[in-house]
Amino acid sequence: MRFTSERRLDGGVVEREFSLDEIPGILWTPESGAGPLILIGHPGGLRTMHPRLVERARHSVAAGFTAATIELPGSGDRPRAAAAEEARADLRRALATGEPVDEIVDRLVLPLVSQAVPEWQAVLDALLPLPEIEGPIGYSGGVIAIGVRLAVVEPRIAAALLFAGSFVPCTTFEEARQVAIPLQVLLQWDDEGNDRQQALDLFDTFGSPEKTLHANMGGHTGVPAFEGESGNRFFSRHLMGDRRAS
Repeated sequence: MRFTSERRLDGGVVEREFSLDEIPGILWTPESGAGPLILIGHPGGLRTMHPRLVERARHSVAAGFTAATIELPGSGDRPRAAAAEEARADLRRALATGEPVDEIVDRLVLPLVSQAVPEWQAVLDALLPLPEIEGPIGYSGGVIAIGVRLAVVEPRIAAALLFAGSFVPCTTFEEARQVAIPLQVLLQWDDEGNDRQQALDLFDTFGSPEKTLHANMGGHTGVPAFEGESGNRFFSRHLMGDRRAS
């Protein structure tokens, strides 16, 4: 892992950009001390998403955590895959005409999951030896199919806060039955890009003994600010052992 830049943000947060085998990412840590690591998932585009990502990271660091994110395959400055670009075009066309999309979603999302999950694991291998980072690990965000796969295959992840709002392949439902870690799922009820019923069905499928659904009115980017505090309390319970949080 090679750190390529460093800057200090307000609130005693250090932001460092890094690269690992051509995977760009960002790590946020406190100026002093250490904390459990939260992996911040997002739909891709580190530069365009940066204002929202840094706000989430600052909120996490202020609560005693560290945070990291990476650029998804085929997003930002990473090379585009012709098959993924074709699938995106087919999906837009199918949504506009009301055609079935299941097969197209599989073509678009499953290769992304298959590449992104091992990359997240490689980044974890590189980050965990750093003195600023402690275990256990949490995952927060989307793409939800990536979060589900990580929750199944990565034993270092102890809890996950999953954002509904992305397309869900059929195989993700099969994997959801195997998820056993504590979950909190965030759903925007009027999300223009989300199949609400599919999100509810996925939540029902999760095998976790502890799972909570937070549904709020509003569109994709209208998540209430108080959900940030709720997410911190969730991770405090499961990553810090703070059973007083609620």
